[in-house]
Amino acid sequence: MTREETSKYTEGVKDGKIRQFSFAMDARSIITYPAYPQQLQKGWMEIRGIAWSGRGKIYKVEVSTDGGKTWQNARLQDPVLDKAHTAFRYLWEWKGGEAELMSRAIDETGYIQPTMKQLIDARGKDMGGYHLNPVTSWLVQRNGRVLFKG
Repeated sequence: MTREETSKYTEGVKDGKIRQFSFAMDARSIITYPAYPQQLQKGWMEIRGIAWSGRGKIYKVEVSTDGGKTWQNARLQDPVLDKAHTAFRYLWEWKGGEAELMSRAIDETGYIQPTMKQLIDARGKDMGGYHLNPVTSWLVQRNGRVLFKG
């Protein structure tokens, strides 16, 4: 019941209630390349990133290049260890159009990294804490500039 536990590891949920002491880190992933401020050239490239979960091993990472309309399996880099960062990669051909790059982690318990909308639906809009884990996006503009979308 220290200050850090009560102020940082408690999270708001719906109806003004609090989820207390959320020490387990939910599955999360983030694309590290391409990312801001890179400038892409048309052609093949490797989308890369890291994923992790406090629930156990990363089972799978999926990548979307169309803003979450479709998802493809990324390749996990060995070793895949319990409660550790796991590198992933996905080969993608950028043809010059606008694209929204996203990744989502799935851990060995079956937990799927949620979108921000799914988190808000589950926890309410005033959520916070250290363990916020929404799917995040990079916007690739037609000129090749990469911007953080959210």
